[in-house]
Amino acid sequence: MNTDAPITYFIYARKSTESEDRQARSIGDQLAELRELAAKEHLPVVETFVESRTAKAPGRPVFNDMLARLESGEASGLLVWAPDRLARNSLDGGRIIYLVDTGGIRDIKSPTYRFDATPQGKFMLSIAFGQSKYYVDSLSENINRGIRQKLKRGVWPQFAPLGYLNDRVTKTIVPDPERSPYIRKAFELYATGRYTFAQVHDAVNALGLTARRGRLLSVSNYQYLLQNPIYFGIIRYHGELYPGSHEPIITKELFDAAQAAMRRRSKPKGRTLKPYLYRGLFRCGECGRTITTETQKGHNYLRCTKWTACSQPYVREEAITKQIVGILHKISLPADWADWMLGELEREQATDTAAATEQLQSLRDELVDYDRKLDRLMAAYLDEGLSLAEYRTTKNTLVLKKHDCGERLATLERDRSSALEPVITVVKDAKTAGFLADSDNLTEQCDFFRKIVSNPKVAHREVDWEPRGAWKTVVAIGRLARQQSAASCDAALLAGELDQNSLKRREWDSNPR
Repeated sequence: MNTDAPITYFIYARKSTESEDRQARSIGDQLAELRELAAKEHLPVVETFVESRTAKAPGRPVFNDMLARLESGEASGLLVWAPDRLARNSLDGGRIIYLVDTGGIRDIKSPTYRFDATPQGKFMLSIAFGQSKYYVDSLSENINRGIRQKLKRGVWPQFAPLGYLNDRVTKTIVPDPERSPYIRKAFELYATGRYTFAQVHDAVNALGLTARRGRLLSVSNYQYLLQNPIYFGIIRYHGELYPGSHEPIITKELFDAAQAAMRRRSKPKGRTLKPYLYRGLFRCGECGRTITTETQKGHNYLRCTKWTACSQPYVREEAITKQIVGILHKISLPADWADWMLGELEREQATDTAAATEQLQSLRDELVDYDRKLDRLMAAYLDEGLSLAEYRTTKNTLVLKKHDCGERLATLERDRSSALEPVITVVKDAKTAGFLADSDNLTEQCDFFRKIVSNPKVAHREVDWEPRGAWKTVVAIGRLARQQSAASCDAALLAGELDQNSLKRREWDSNPR
């Protein structure tokens, strides 16, 4: 390097967009002060470099270009507002000091800092770069510490996800009254198993769900959204799960149903599925293959996929619908029977409080036990008794179990007499099944049929079905009710015939012969 040549300067101004750089002056202010310094001291400026990028990691393109031109000798001095504008990481700081050692940089001037190309000057420059790096490192550690404390309290530490809003007063997230119903609807649609990601995207976007700046969501947005546990109250952060203190938008049961539907669709189809009413519901009664639906001459026909030899014929969709309507009539309960059963169940529910109180205490004890286990797990990890992977796996399992226990406790506290609620729901459904069968809503009829049957099949154009769970009892009660009702009708008819015959005989006997 020619040390006798006059020193020419590059101006470098940088402003990071990241939060830790908020105290730095704007690029306009930096340039104004640096140009004023150059004019005041008559410093020749070759070029000005401006960059909006953080310096806490190597890889700034404008900075790298400037160093390459310093190495080639286009300039030999730098004008910067402060040393931390040049580097906040050890690699970039080392490159600057190396260029000073080799003569590539002969002078660095700043309105707030003075540099001399001497051993003492280079030592002070390295200290300035070290302070810049220490500031970034300590700030990052403070931020991470704050995030960890928020997560322990169940507080979401970032900008609110879609469907929530940041509450500036409580520093938590709350459901967005405008968007949270759409999030819930997306889960409900997908959990049915009859919608792909693309179909959920089309349906919910049509309802009006958008991002905060009015941008429409993509299919991948829905794929991420439908796998995010934040919506049922669990925070997932860097692979770990934390119980959230925010209000859930959906229940865990709905979330699990959506995940189950996602697993069933783990092999995505390349084409959009047609919205057939009975898609995926039936299997062939002969070979066990899936029953599919296709359209021929304006009518929908159900048929076996026939991957093997199968003799089952086609059957019209209307014929299947007629049989399902008949099944709904069979499982329906007469109104007087249903009302009597509901009355008995509600009286039993009103008196069933002691067991609920005992169960409440048991769940509270279980929650305390999970807290102790999590504390012991953390202690084992800190004592290096567990690896990080083992700690995270065990912790995630315990957090999910604790959340399930908390949900059961919350449900029981909300309604201590809810043990009989499923039975009451089944009886109410059975009461309304007949009205549903007489309606014209084919979709609701199909959904109700899906709910009550197990392993439905089609063989020889006939629906073969078995009642699911409690519906076996409902079917038996309904059959008994219809038999007694029919017997009563037969007895009434028989009594009527006898009365009429007696009357006819009396009339006949009174006639003169």
